[in-house]
Amino acid sequence: MRTASEHARTIVKATAPVIEKHGVDITTAMYKRLFVNEAVKDMFDAAAQESGEQPRRLAGAILAYAKNIDHLEKLGSAVTKMVRRHVETGVKAEHYPYVAEALLPAIRDVVGADVATDEVLAAWGEAYWFLANILIAREQRVYSEQKDATGGWNGWRDFRVEDVVRESSVINSFVLRPVDGGAVMRHKPGQYLTFWLEIPGHPPVKRNYSISAAPNGETYRISVKREPLGLASGWLHDEAKPGTVLKVAAPAGEFFLAAHVERPVILLSGGVGLTPMVAMLEALVSHDTDLPVHYIHGTHDRTTHAMRDHVQQLASNGKSVRVTNFHQTPLADEVAGRDFDIAGII
Repeated sequence: MRTASEHARTIVKATAPVIEKHGVDITTAMYKRLFVNEAVKDMFDAAAQESGEQPRRLAGAILAYAKNIDHLEKLGSAVTKMVRRHVETGVKAEHYPYVAEALLPAIRDVVGADVATDEVLAAWGEAYWFLANILIAREQRVYSEQKDATGGWNGWRDFRVEDVVRESSVINSFVLRPVDGGAVMRHKPGQYLTFWLEIPGHPPVKRNYSISAAPNGETYRISVKREPLGLASGWLHDEAKPGTVLKVAAPAGEFFLAAHVERPVILLSGGVGLTPMVAMLEALVSHDTDLPVHYIHGTHDRTTHAMRDHVQQLASNGKSVRVTNFHQTPLADEVAGRDFDIAGII
């Protein structure tokens, strides 16, 4: 893999300890500069900014780049994750100059001009644009693949809630159909959708929710747990009803069932973690696989056990599907073998 010039790499490696010491301060200052542009600010998750997660994550990425600038092959998985996040939120080539114009001055703001000299900033600028061009090229390929796929799209697409299903005391499923009436991109079982939620009194909120159904080319289904302090999940449970329109980005994610399964499958989950597993189980049953499939799920009790009957029906339709349910604290009237299989945690 090509890389930045030797001179730039030498300076970046030499200043890596500075980034390690001041990284979060630098990225925090960078975002402060970047968010002067409201259009760019709206692309980011406000909650991740307020919690400090986004500045910490970016600081870690910058440090990893600085330490491995001579061996970029080590950053393969990290680059893939960055591309995925950028595509989810609609980052395009035209946004990269804004980041450069915010990042380089932020370095000087934090460490001072005696350390962040013109030569140092020029080296970091060269290194930044080298990596940026790699990301831009890969992101463009992903955007093209999404757009060219049957039912695919770029950016945000309006979906209407077609149905809401109460799955348990804490989980609701939402069936989504595109407002334009077109087909939807066939996802890989286990992938998720990204949502742009406009909640009154709050900045735009972005959330990822696993698709809890196998691909059908027409609709998606997500199954969302109401979190006690969850802004997005609470709004979905209280406000999203049949007819509600949501902005949705195309399916994404690197955790999914292989297209061709060649060995036994174990689908292991707890609580709302069942969502990608149900999608995988549906896909396996629809493919009529002869391979053993073990669906193992743990939850508190009958009231929190989502999709139990649906999973049992899938198992009865599958050739070699075995379901084992654990209830951590079964209710007094629950019966082993009927409501659950094993008491306790997995």
